[in-house]
Amino acid sequence: MKIDILTLFPRMFDHIFEESIIKRAQEKNKVTIVIHDIRDFATNKHKKVDDYAFGGGKGMVLMPDPVYQAIEAVRTKDSLVIMMTPQGKVYHQKLAYEFSQRKHLILLCGHYEGFDERIRKFVDLEISVGDYVLTGGEIPSMIIVDSVVRLLDGVIQKDSHQNDSFQHHLLDYPVYTKPVNFMGMKVPDVLLSGHHANIEKWRLEESKKKTEQRRPDLLEKGDTNEL
Repeated sequence: MKIDILTLFPRMFDHIFEESIIKRAQEKNKVTIVIHDIRDFATNKHKKVDDYAFGGGKGMVLMPDPVYQAIEAVRTKDSLVIMMTPQGKVYHQKLAYEFSQRKHLILLCGHYEGFDERIRKFVDLEISVGDYVLTGGEIPSMIIVDSVVRLLDGVIQKDSHQNDSFQHHLLDYPVYTKPVNFMGMKVPDVLLSGHHANIEKWRLEESKKKTEQRRPDLLEKGDTNEL
């Protein structure tokens, strides 16, 4: 997979993809991540990429031409162009899986008062990471990269993400490690039993219980009879 990120603030990405799983994924050639400065595609003398909104109002708006030029410079027949915006479809795990099946993602990061409306003609999808407003699309794009790269074949073991929270519309089951007894809190006996069928049954029951307590809205969305 290749991921191109278009931004006005490329230095925000310094080091963020140079640690942990994403670093190893790049070293194993599972993903190539390239950061592009939208200002490099401005055609005016001062590399200006924003201007005041027609009709008045505070804040600056990203101009269509440099953004269009940046998209077209990296777009291929396999590209999915995603605009990061609070007006977009709210991101979720199913979308992460869908994105992980793509060959090429282009993530467009907004800033200031947003995009000239005409830019939307050149994107395939608009994504929001939640019902709140950030200073720009850089941090949301990092979220997309992190959530997608870990799902690529060969990056982590499939077992590590097949039972993630939000799989089968359930939150993840509780997990424990050593010591068996910590300050009077003991690991459930079933996890020490070695009986795999009972362990799986317990995990499913605990996932349902946790989901009902913390995110009952998820239980209305689909089948929860298996992990």
